[in-house]
Amino acid sequence: MTAATLTRPVERPTAPATGEVDSHAAYISFGLAYVLGHGASAVSLGPDPLIDLPAWLPMTLLGTGLAAGTVFATLAANRAQRGASKHDILSGKLLGLSWVSAFAALFLVITGLAARLDMPELQTMLWPTLSGFLVGVLYLGEGATRRNLLHYALGTWLALTSAAALLLGLPSLFWVLALAGGGGFAVAAILEARRLTR
Repeated sequence: MTAATLTRPVERPTAPATGEVDSHAAYISFGLAYVLGHGASAVSLGPDPLIDLPAWLPMTLLGTGLAAGTVFATLAANRAQRGASKHDILSGKLLGLSWVSAFAALFLVITGLAARLDMPELQTMLWPTLSGFLVGVLYLGEGATRRNLLHYALGTWLALTSAAALLLGLPSLFWVLALAGGGGFAVAAILEARRLTR
């Protein structure tokens, strides 16, 4: 064994750099939530449903996946802030608070529209589509702030497909959210793993 062999550094997988958010687990959880939750709605709603599912099941699947994804996203953001500058920490906190503000405003918009138009069924269309649209817009902001092109591209995809789904009505909009939204998260999860290993 030569001295060159002894001093050769051992190659290890690279960890995300300080300030770099690893969204891999969050993308997987959100993708599963879209496919299973919105997919269950797609097959069980409408005048001639493909499968008769309990009314609580689609929302439970969606909510569980979104809750898990939110936990993973929060943990990833907190890990990324270790050793970050005060400026970056403040940016991260403001981005986190923007989710709370945005969804509080969305609640008021949807509830107000449904009440003023006396169309409670409108909430069935607006909550899934406008939530996806809002997530996309928030991803655009996060991607721009963190200079993360993948996050920005996913935000663009979610905003456009969620808004376009409104044109189709029920239950077709759930198919768009399940396939286009869930598929977008699946592609992002694969690309995120590759991005972090570079």
